[in-house]
Amino acid sequence: MTVLSLCLYCMIQAIALLVAANGAPVLINKALGKRWAWPVDNKLKLRDDRRLFGDSKTWRGLCSAIFFTTLVAFFSGIEPLTGALFGALAMTGDLLASFIKRRMGRAESGRARGLDTVPESLLPTMLLKEPLALSLIDIILIVALFFLIEEWVSPILYRLHIRKRPY
Repeated sequence: MTVLSLCLYCMIQAIALLVAANGAPVLINKALGKRWAWPVDNKLKLRDDRRLFGDSKTWRGLCSAIFFTTLVAFFSGIEPLTGALFGALAMTGDLLASFIKRRMGRAESGRARGLDTVPESLLPTMLLKEPLALSLIDIILIVALFFLIEEWVSPILYRLHIRKRPY
């Protein structure tokens, strides 16, 4: 395998992990509705009278993201523990973005271009760059590609009634 093809393969693996982490909560929500959808923040409000994260960030979604990234990692030849860590870090980035959006006064599940994708893609790729064999250039490309995937795929998932909003 050439260096370029190895680099491309590692990037594809990382994108697959991101899609699994980001897609699992959406698909599980579609399949289960409100069942077992306990909010991560337990409805906690901060001094600004806004929720810490909101109802859409659930333990079920968090667990499903970790479970599915672990599976994707296993089937693509990555250590399952790396997959689990990737899912946990992606969801940590997602929670961070949610926290920031709540502080900015954005509606729950409201759109914030860039903030919706960058933390959840940057955090796991940066912290797991060595086990995933990623360079800084790879990480920048992965974050940009993930942003574009979200921009293109979300409206399609909305039209298919899988997502509640077109973003």
